[in-house]
Amino acid sequence: MSWDFIYRGETKDLDDAMRNTASSGSFIKLHDGCTHYEIDGIPTEVPVVLIHGFSVPYFIWDPTFKGLTSHGFYVMRYDLFGRGFSDRPRLNYDINLFVRQLHDLLNSFKFPLVNLIGLSMGGAIASAYTVDSPSRVRRLVLIDPIGVAAMPLNLIYRAAVLPGISELILGLAGTKEMASSVITDFFDTEYIKEFQNQYLIQMSIKGFKRAILSTLRNRMVNGFPLIYKQLGRLQIPVMLLWGQNDRTLPLEQSEPLLRLIPKVEFHSIENSGHIPHYERPDIVNPILIKFLNQ
Repeated sequence: MSWDFIYRGETKDLDDAMRNTASSGSFIKLHDGCTHYEIDGIPTEVPVVLIHGFSVPYFIWDPTFKGLTSHGFYVMRYDLFGRGFSDRPRLNYDINLFVRQLHDLLNSFKFPLVNLIGLSMGGAIASAYTVDSPSRVRRLVLIDPIGVAAMPLNLIYRAAVLPGISELILGLAGTKEMASSVITDFFDTEYIKEFQNQYLIQMSIKGFKRAILSTLRNRMVNGFPLIYKQLGRLQIPVMLLWGQNDRTLPLEQSEPLLRLIPKVEFHSIENSGHIPHYERPDIVNPILIKFLNQ
């Protein structure tokens, strides 16, 4: 049974007319659907690929994308399936889908080797891809990633995964309530209103809440201890950054990762929450640039 009729606020089809409203980027057809991406900078043999997190699409990388391209890096960012302007295929939104999307995207551009930077759930996706294809990853950066333990869910998402009534709860949750849930990602409230306005755009496109619910059901925020254990055995340089004031994934969740990846380069970012690269690009961008240039 399809529950699409119950998802309030989703009124727009993701057709060519809707895609043309995107303020930036291009589109490419992959195996599982159309992916929205942006690529810029001086073409090099080893581009930097940015992977966003659970629900916020690629605008979350605005300060990083600008900072890296302005320093000579060739940078790609893209919307995960179900988010932003990428398709919402009727599939299981599990780690296999997201790794396959990344794999297909890199193959489409014939990138044999990349640097990966993953945020939150994107950190788990980047790590899983690295474990799956270690010869194709030069360096890996994880920013407040979903690690070994599960991400603590807010009230809306905890209720949304209750057996039997999950579609009803998430479907009836207003767009403003869901957009308000991202406030906890911030330490500094300066950017919240602008951030929410950008976030709301994707929520008008049909299939967003269905994708979010499938992501929860397929345990994408439940932790990936085996993947990080395998990652720690590789010789690929890994850097871990964490906002000291992260309320979405508290700083103490970094400790198991530091044990599993013993050679990781670790930076704790002061006065920042779950998105330190967004709140403190003045601190994070130089750290990224130095690591990527090594």
